[in-house]
Amino acid sequence: MKKSLFLSLVTVMMLAMSGCYYDWIVPETIPEIPVDEEISFSVQILPIFTTGNNCTSCHRTGGTSPDLSAGNAFAVITGNYINQANPEQSKIYTVPSPLAAKQHFKVYTGEQAALVLAWIKQGAKNN
Repeated sequence: MKKSLFLSLVTVMMLAMSGCYYDWIVPETIPEIPVDEEISFSVQILPIFTTGNNCTSCHRTGGTSPDLSAGNAFAVITGNYINQANPEQSKIYTVPSPLAAKQHFKVYTGEQAALVLAWIKQGAKNN
């Protein structure tokens, strides 16, 4: 009796465990931007912040700091959010990064993150 009860319990447990399915979430990778491709702040970086319902839905004039609106973004970013000595540690790159441990409300796509990092590495020019 005890043997059949134990065998039934083991069978039920095995069936329950075999029914589990895990959908593993793979973090988005950040592509490499060719070193010789010049990144333009006004054409490629600023639209990341201002297009649609991106960053400026919160980070606008009178909203949450930093002000990433078109007229203020460059001055604010280059003043406090860029680390030229270690571009990968720049706040404008790390906080909304798709690889960040603590996710920001809005997150860059892999391509956006690569563009921001490449722009910083190229000297964060106002071009």
